[in-house]
Amino acid sequence: MKKLFIILLCTISSPIFSQDDLMKILDTESKNQVDYATATFKGTRLINGQTIETVNKNHLNFWISHRFGAINSGFIENFFGLDEARIRLGLEYGITDQLTIGAGRSSQEKMYDFYAKYKLLRQSNLIPVTLTLYGSNAISTVATGSALESGTVMKYYDNLERMTYTGQAIIARKFNDKLSLQLMPTFLHFNKAETTDTPNNILALGAGGRLKLSKRLSLSAEYYANFNRPSSSNYHNSLALGFDIETGGHVFQFHLTNSRGMIERQFIAQTTKQWSDGGIFYGFNISRSFSFDKRAKGMNK
Repeated sequence: MKKLFIILLCTISSPIFSQDDLMKILDTESKNQVDYATATFKGTRLINGQTIETVNKNHLNFWISHRFGAINSGFIENFFGLDEARIRLGLEYGITDQLTIGAGRSSQEKMYDFYAKYKLLRQSNLIPVTLTLYGSNAISTVATGSALESGTVMKYYDNLERMTYTGQAIIARKFNDKLSLQLMPTFLHFNKAETTDTPNNILALGAGGRLKLSKRLSLSAEYYANFNRPSSSNYHNSLALGFDIETGGHVFQFHLTNSRGMIERQFIAQTTKQWSDGGIFYGFNISRSFSFDKRAKGMNK
């Protein structure tokens, strides 16, 4: 009888103890669960520069970037810039969800650029910011010694001397569903500076953000300050304002900027116009995403 009583007592009490243990495990797992921030920005580019976003694994982004002429170029001669055009075509591919590689070709200076981005840290309930590392290489293929908008040209022996390298740490935080901000400390190196008022090594700091206005519309802004530009330089800091419109698989970005170029060496180091005198270029970026993931439905081929 004693043995039967003990077995019966254990049978009745066992579910109670198991339930308590289960609740403790669930509480512990809930505390340790990591909630990641998503969609800090809608695209991998803010306006001219990069964002912390990378392309999903086995996905391909196709970018078309377009810049018209300056608004202050006149109505009769240039139809407020619409008679001129600069274009950049770019492709970027997700090796992993964290690693993206890309390449592009700009009509300005017949420039080729190659880059990689790696998302090192991701904002969560444990980490306050997202950190993405970015590196690029650009080379101009125009005839050596061709004149730039700024005037003074230095002598080149080959186009390898015109290579530029960019290193950037992009630090961003999504504060809520509407507001995201980022900082972009940047280092540029010219193998040989294009003009006498351009140092071989440039230090700059970019700041930008996105304010969501509706489900598909957001306002964006971007500014790059150059720290070691000579006071006699004909170049200026880059400022850009724009709107992002999301339309399913497309992201359309319309913007105004005093920078004509669309890669780092051009808009950080070689911006020749100013907002104050109407030296503003209007343009747009369009991106289209394609999936090569066989597990994804409706794959674009």
